[in-house]
Amino acid sequence: MQVVYEDNHIIIVSKRSGEIVQGDKTGDVPLSDTVKQYIKEKHAKPGNVFLGVAHRLDRPVWGLVVFAKTSKALGRLSTMFRDGDIRKTYWAITQNSPTKHEGTLTHWLVRNEKQNKSYAYDHEVPHSKKALLKYRILGHSERYTLLEVDLLTGRHHQIRCQLANMGCPIKGDLKYGAKRSNPDGSISLLAHKVDFIHPVSKESISVVAPVPEDNLWQDITKNL
Repeated sequence: MQVVYEDNHIIIVSKRSGEIVQGDKTGDVPLSDTVKQYIKEKHAKPGNVFLGVAHRLDRPVWGLVVFAKTSKALGRLSTMFRDGDIRKTYWAITQNSPTKHEGTLTHWLVRNEKQNKSYAYDHEVPHSKKALLKYRILGHSERYTLLEVDLLTGRHHQIRCQLANMGCPIKGDLKYGAKRSNPDGSISLLAHKVDFIHPVSKESISVVAPVPEDNLWQDITKNL
């Protein structure tokens, strides 16, 4: 992980693919524990360190995760994420290119808990949740396309599912139709940027994640 922003109330880190944000049944050390340890050591804090998880990022995804260092910030950040007051921008490398340079995708997603997968429908169906995102093409490599995605709702696997439904699965995302996995087990999706009004100081915050050191990521973003 890499710390990209920190103040008294908030810490934002850029996570590597493969890191889990919160503990799960794998028993692997979660990012939240790593961040707690960092705060404890940096600020020489005795006893337990408070750290609140305001949102999550899928394990194979790279990029920004926002944590709260105070309970006041956690309550407000959680509400802001839920209400869409935090603008989240992603970069995705896809196998195919959309037919339009930019557009808005609207689907109704149904989550299958057993498969840990979501399914997209173009109309409302039982147990579905409306999912909205905007995309635009940023660039190309020989075989892949780089999309910028503005996430307008926060559904389970939303970007992965909606882009796949458009015929543009994310590179390495076998679950949603990619042809082959990435050697490091990642999928080529980066939580690139967050923009929001600080829940305590009311300042405007804009944070950008470093681009993964992977050759394709570096090549496809070099002219941006």
